[in-house]
Amino acid sequence: MSLLVDAVRLLAARGVEHAIIGAAALAAHGVARATSDIDLLVTDPACLGESLWAPLRATGASVDLRRGDDADPLAGVIRIRQKQEPTLDVIVGRHRWQYEVLRRALPTRVGDSEVPTVTAADLVLLKLYAGGPQDAWDIDQLLDAEPALASEVESRLAALPADSAALWRRILEQRQA
Repeated sequence: MSLLVDAVRLLAARGVEHAIIGAAALAAHGVARATSDIDLLVTDPACLGESLWAPLRATGASVDLRRGDDADPLAGVIRIRQKQEPTLDVIVGRHRWQYEVLRRALPTRVGDSEVPTVTAADLVLLKLYAGGPQDAWDIDQLLDAEPALASEVESRLAALPADSAALWRRILEQRQA
C-alpha cells in the first residue's frame, strides 16, 4: 500500500483534494469485493500534467496519463503501477457534484496513514454515474449494509444525469420485488 500512501501524500502536498472510491471504499463501508486495483477520485485537471507525477516516477513507478475528450464523462485517468503493489487508478472527474463528493469525504485509516474516503451515499452516486452491472450490484450491497442510505442518495440525486436517476429507480424497484 505504499504506492497509495505515496500518491496521497503527493496529492495532499500539491493541495489536490482526493478520496478513495471503488472497491476499497466499498470495504470501508462494510462491503467486501475482490479487486486488483485501488481507485482515487480527483477533480483537479492539473493531475493530468506529467510533472505532477515526477516524484512517483522517480521511485520507479510507471505513470500512464489518459485524457478524456469533450464527450468523455471523465477528464481523464492516470494509471500508476509499481512492482509488488496494487495498480492505482486516479480518476479525474469533471463535474461540480464530484467536487462536492470530495468535500464530504471522511478520513479512513490505511496502514499508518489516513486517507480520505467517499461517504457511502456519495459512493452510490459515483456508482450510479458509472452505470455498469457491477456498479448496480455494488449499490445493492451498500443498501443492504446501510438501509438508511437511500434517503441521503435521494437528496443528492438531482445533480446526476437522467440515466443515473433511472438506474436508481430500477435498483429500488428490484429491491422491492
